[in-house]
Amino acid sequence: MTLHIRPDLDDLPTYVPGKTFPGAIKLASNEVTEGPLPSVRAAIVDAATNVNRYPDNGMVELTAELAKKLGVTEDEIQIGCGSVTLCQNLISITAGIGDEVLFGWRSFETYPLATRIVGATPVQIPLTSDLVYDLDAMAAAITDRTRLIFICNANNPTGTVVDADDLVTFLRKVPPQVVVALDEAYFEYNRLAGRQAYDALELRKEFPNLVVLRTFSKAYGLAGLRVGYAVADPQVVTALGKVHVPFSVNSLAQSAAVASLAAADELLARTDAVVAERDRVTADLRGLGYRVPDSQTNFVWLELGDDTTEFAAQCVAAGVVIRPFANDGARVTITNQTENDAFLAFARGWASKD
Repeated sequence: MTLHIRPDLDDLPTYVPGKTFPGAIKLASNEVTEGPLPSVRAAIVDAATNVNRYPDNGMVELTAELAKKLGVTEDEIQIGCGSVTLCQNLISITAGIGDEVLFGWRSFETYPLATRIVGATPVQIPLTSDLVYDLDAMAAAITDRTRLIFICNANNPTGTVVDADDLVTFLRKVPPQVVVALDEAYFEYNRLAGRQAYDALELRKEFPNLVVLRTFSKAYGLAGLRVGYAVADPQVVTALGKVHVPFSVNSLAQSAAVASLAAADELLARTDAVVAERDRVTADLRGLGYRVPDSQTNFVWLELGDDTTEFAAQCVAAGVVIRPFANDGARVTITNQTENDAFLAFARGWASKD
């Protein structure tokens, strides 16, 4: 029996998450190693007593706390089941069959998948030689069918960021009716200075078509609870609300996110340790001869080309799981010194065999 399922889905690949196995050091999914702080854990436990009830579909308390923290109005905030869901919902509200969604490549794997799901066309612009979004080429690729543009900054999986002046110049070239999503999932790991320094929330004052996406999954350590948010013009927020899956942001996630905001200084101080490790690992890898771009995330990118698959397989055999992207490179999460040293030991051995 053949069921009535859209035939165009046959050619659509399935998103493949980072893998692991018992006893492995998992450096494949950009997770933090620490669990929630005691105050956040207590909020989760308290919320668990009411899981027999539906969560607040309006996410009222979390929306209010975020608006207060970010200095925006509540009608400029939309909460989602992770920022990845908001990426998909932005595509849903802007694009359809015959429309185009523009982004750099290689970048976040959900962009092309979610675009094809709605029948729109993904337009992938190669990164620069420095593995940064090529904003000049992207501006030249805008057509009258462009409906949405993603700028993953810092970019996943390369960890790179665009220069601030280049970003502003690009935004001024984008037609004002085209939505631009600035995906800042790794915002808390940014240590931007000089020509790279910018403030996305300030940019929104000049560019109403700009949407800022952030998440509690990374630095806040709530990857398993799935909660992210968009800061956008109320017109965009209203549209996002219409495609929001009811009750998809669960009660535990909402309570944990509110408690995390209250403990923000303590939680985000953890990022300083990761940044220090990121700098150390980057320096060591470069000393071994690897090409590693500057990262503004909790991971580093190794450009490995045709050696990528074999490198990753041997790394797994050594007990360390990383995220390979065939024929391009590998993404390695930065965690603590012990886990990072285990990866460096493998990388050192691989480099010495040549």
